[in-house]
Amino acid sequence: MKTDSASSALTCFKAYDIRGKLGAELNEDIARRIGRAFGEYLKPRRVVVGGDVRRTSAALKQAVAEGLMEAGVDVIDLGLTGTEEIYFAAFHLDVDGGIEVTASHNPLDYNGMKFVGKGARPISGESGLKQIQRLAEDNAFTQAARRGALTRQSILEPYVDHLLGYIDPLRLNALRLVVNAGNGVAGHVVDVIEQRFKAMAVPVEFIKIHHEPDSAFPNGIPNPLLPENRAATADAVRTHQADMGIAWDGDFDRCFLFDETGKFIEGYYIVGLLAEAFLRKHPGARIIHDPRLTWNTVDIVTQCGGIPIQSKTGHAFIKERMRKEDAIYGGEMSAHHYFRDFAYCDSGMIPWLLVIGLLSSTGKPLSSLVGEREAAHPCSGEINYTVADAPAAMRKVEEHFAADHPVIDRTDGLSLAFEAWRLNLRSSNTEPLLRLNVESRAEAGIVAARVREVERILGVKA
Repeated sequence: MKTDSASSALTCFKAYDIRGKLGAELNEDIARRIGRAFGEYLKPRRVVVGGDVRRTSAALKQAVAEGLMEAGVDVIDLGLTGTEEIYFAAFHLDVDGGIEVTASHNPLDYNGMKFVGKGARPISGESGLKQIQRLAEDNAFTQAARRGALTRQSILEPYVDHLLGYIDPLRLNALRLVVNAGNGVAGHVVDVIEQRFKAMAVPVEFIKIHHEPDSAFPNGIPNPLLPENRAATADAVRTHQADMGIAWDGDFDRCFLFDETGKFIEGYYIVGLLAEAFLRKHPGARIIHDPRLTWNTVDIVTQCGGIPIQSKTGHAFIKERMRKEDAIYGGEMSAHHYFRDFAYCDSGMIPWLLVIGLLSSTGKPLSSLVGEREAAHPCSGEINYTVADAPAAMRKVEEHFAADHPVIDRTDGLSLAFEAWRLNLRSSNTEPLLRLNVESRAEAGIVAARVREVERILGVKA
């Protein structure tokens, strides 16, 4: 996996992170240059690195570490990790940043990296990633006064200590949970939580499927957003008569929940559940949400005495707004959930812990908790359309409904709100796609009808 070190454009740099096809786009030489550029730009004393289970992650992680050490940076290798373990280490340890080598749910022939700075602050296109890219492309680095040192450390125990601080384990009811790590790296964290529960005699049972990390991903790339990837979890919930199912993506910064019937729960409704969980303990707190689907979240937050605040979609925007507002929690319908006490980072472990806390405190099954909200605010879920000109398509929809005098919001794309329903249309940052979300007030029929109407206006089908 070596290439010439001559200066060239690096196409693996994206808006928020690094993702590339193995070989020409991302290899060990490029990874070393990226590590060197990270060190030269940020000038950190100490950086943590970790990697997911993919076959190339260990070698790419070592190459990144080499680049960092060449820049004079001391490196702490955390071993096999999920992204949020790097986030945790970046604010828990005395370090100046972190790098996770992961391709999350991308195909097998891809890999990538996610960066954070001191205190786990995000590093993306507007906060250093472009500068790191230019340095890595130029490949003309200054000589460091010293070579950094490499040490190895585990932060698993203090990380789990932090996770369990969001609930009171001794108040949990008897629950049976199906957990599907998708052969990614979530399993080792679940194992430690299970050990802790057993030591405290907490009556929570874990049914583990696809649990062991496996770089071949024999059960498919873990991406529970795809409907075809949900059957294993849903079937196990029904087979074992579990109270809930939990499935993670490859680097487990997102979790996806299934109720006790095996039904997949849209991420939108989980935002409301988590907002309620926080507001029970912190009345009056601020909650950040994205603009795609909003009514259910705003309704719950308001009822619970909180303050709902809308932010543009995307982790950098959500985290920035949370810091500005001192918000305790932020959620996106795409299953990204952010927590103030987790350095405003997203976590795929904290959400399900909070939900089992709610199941215990309310005594209601998940289908009931979510079903009430689905009935109050039915939604379409996100529907994608291939269009040649997304801005022109959005203008066409806006002009069509202008006579109905909707409330217009342009926080992210186009949102039109009417008395009984609302829509959000936004274009993808990376693909020629237009993304539609429609919701209503207690009338599922309106949702389907309005989706068909928008499709007629655009002349497209999903």
